Amino acid sequence: MPPITAMLHRLNPWHQKDAPPPPITTRTASALLVLYALVYFLPFYASKITRPSITLSRDAPSVIRARIRSVTISCLLCGAATSGILAKAANASVFDILHLTGIWPAAVLGSGRVLFLTALLFAGPLFSYFIVDSGWREWARLEPFHELWEEWPAWRNIVAGPVTEELLFRSASVPLMLLAQAPLNQTIFLSPVIFGLAHVHHFYEFRLTHPEVPATAALLRSLFQLVYTTLFGAYSTFLFVRSGSLLAVCAVHAFCNCMGLPQLWGRVTPARPSIRERLLRGQSGGGEEKPPSVLWTVAYYILLVAGSVAWYKGLWMLTESENALVPVAAWASSGSKA
Repeated sequence: MPPITAMLHRLNPWHQKDAPPPPITTRTASALLVLYALVYFLPFYASKITRPSITLSRDAPSVIRARIRSVTISCLLCGAATSGILAKAANASVFDILHLTGIWPAAVLGSGRVLFLTALLFAGPLFSYFIVDSGWREWARLEPFHELWEEWPAWRNIVAGPVTEELLFRSASVPLMLLAQAPLNQTIFLSPVIFGLAHVHHFYEFRLTHPEVPATAALLRSLFQLVYTTLFGAYSTFLFVRSGSLLAVCAVHAFCNCMGLPQLWGRVTPARPSIRERLLRGQSGGGEEKPPSVLWTVAYYILLVAGSVAWYKGLWMLTESENALVPVAAWASSGSKA
C-alpha cells in the first residue's frame, strides 16, 4: 500500500465502525474554509489601489498587479496554515502534505486526461472557435500567447486567477475536509458553496461601476454567478480528489475561463473579423459577406451533445489515478460510483 494511501486509511477509516474521532471536526474545517475565503478577498478593500472604485477600473494594470500580489500572499498564508494543521493534527510528513495539497506528484499525464475530459464538454464551442471563427489562424500566429504576456486582464483571467483560486479553494481547503472525515458528497458539493460565496462581493463592485443597471438585474447577475461558480467548484473539487493533482484543476480552470459558457440555442454565426484581421487575410473592408452556412449550426449542436455524452461516459475512467486523495472504497461508502 503506498504511503499516502495508508495515511488516508488511517485518517479517514470510512468503513470502521469503532474508528477514533477525526483530528478536527467538519464544523472546524468549514469555519476555516470561510476564513480562507475572507482572507482571499477582504484585503482588496484595505487599499485604495485594490478597492473597487468608480474612477479606477478593475482591468487597470495597476489594480490587477496589486490584486495578484494580495491573493498570492493570502494563498501562501492559507497554504501554510493547512500544512501546519496537517503536520500537527495528523502527524503528516512533508510528502503527505505535498500529496494531500496536490502539489506533488504533479501527475502531468493524469492532468492531460482530465483536461481532455473537460474539453469534451466544449467540443461544440471549440469547433465554433477554430473552424467557424477561423481561430486556427490566431494560433498559427501564436497570438493567444502574445495576448497572455502583453495584456494584464488576460494574465489575470488565464493564469493568476485560476492558480490562486485553486491553491486556496482546492489545495488548502480540501485536505481539511478530508482530515475532518467529512462525507465525500459534502466535501464535493457543499464546500464549493464557499467558493461561490467568495465571488458575491462582485455584486458591490458591479453596482459601483454600473449604477445605470437596475438593482434587480445586478442581483440576478450575481445569483447566476454564484450558481455557476458553485457548480464549477464542485466539479473542480471532484477532479482534485480523483486526480490528486493541483496542476490538473489549474489547467481545467484556465481552460474554462478561456471558453466561457457554451452557446445553448440559436444559430451559430462567425464573429465579424476586425479591420486588422481583414488586412492580414488580404481582404478589403467593403463588399458583402456570404451568409453563414446552416451546416455550421448543425455541426455545432451535434458536437455539443456528442461531447457531453462522451464526457459523462469518460468521467470516472479519465479521472482515475493512483494519486487519488481518497481510497476507492471511500467512493463506494459515499454512494458514488467506484
